[in-house]
Amino acid sequence: MNAAGILAAFGKLGALVVGDVCADRWCRYDPSLAEPSRETGIPRVGVVATEVTAGAAGTVANNLAALGVGRVAVLGALGEDGFGWELDRALRSRNIRTDLLVRSPLVSTFTYTKLINAATDVEDLPRVDFVRAQPLPESVDAELTATLQRVVDDFDVILVSDQAETSAGGVVTPRMRDALANLPKIVWVDSRVRMEHFRGVILKGNREEAEAAAMRACGRKDFPALRAHTRAGLLIVTGGAEGALVIDDSRETLVRTQPVENPVDICGAGDSFSAGAAMALAVTGSPQEAARFGNLVASITIMKKGTGTASPEEVLARA
Repeated sequence: MNAAGILAAFGKLGALVVGDVCADRWCRYDPSLAEPSRETGIPRVGVVATEVTAGAAGTVANNLAALGVGRVAVLGALGEDGFGWELDRALRSRNIRTDLLVRSPLVSTFTYTKLINAATDVEDLPRVDFVRAQPLPESVDAELTATLQRVVDDFDVILVSDQAETSAGGVVTPRMRDALANLPKIVWVDSRVRMEHFRGVILKGNREEAEAAAMRACGRKDFPALRAHTRAGLLIVTGGAEGALVIDDSRETLVRTQPVENPVDICGAGDSFSAGAAMALAVTGSPQEAARFGNLVASITIMKKGTGTASPEEVLARA
């Protein structure tokens, strides 16, 4: 199936993104306003403009919405704080459902504040991150899992963005992994450091992540062994400019990507790949076609500064 046919089917599908969602706050500061603080004598950082976008699992959701997926929702945890309100608004501005987000005063909203010099357009000061330092409270963990079980039948594809350490408030806990195991639908998991702990799902990781997971699980860099260990229906290992290695029951296939000269920003490329490939798999049933479409989407977003997305028009123009 060609790209046009795949895109045409997206509007009929629903996708649920489960995982660690954060607020990315892009703060532009004017260095000429760095006068010393009267209280401390330390020069201030004078922020003159702020944009808030959804990051991590939110980046996956942004990509799904941009590609024209009919229904997109996010399941994660927010604090009852101002950052949570900003994140909710950023998601809703892209027609992404936020009613499944669990809000609790027991957690803070993951927030990453990036300070960009307005004179040079360069991020040249340390990030200011608002993070969780404790595991997810039991009540929040239980509510997240119960919500998944309640709504899972409403969606065609489940995409899991497992980014944060569970010791530091990550929502993809052992309880959540158990709830995701062996569901009778596409469950696409992108896990930074815990691939080997999932069972009965589709696993996607970059080469470094997959090799590390194979070493932890099997004692060697063996992707088929990692797939067998996790009982994954499909394992996809992305390799940047080399393309994506697809490992299923019958074979290993390297699906090459279109060459891109001088990529602008590779941050978020894996999320773009996952969004495109998971939905293409739901449409075509072919892992190889799914990887090809994921490569196509990622080849567009790496030409944009920040965690960009790809529109159907951009996909068709590059296909």
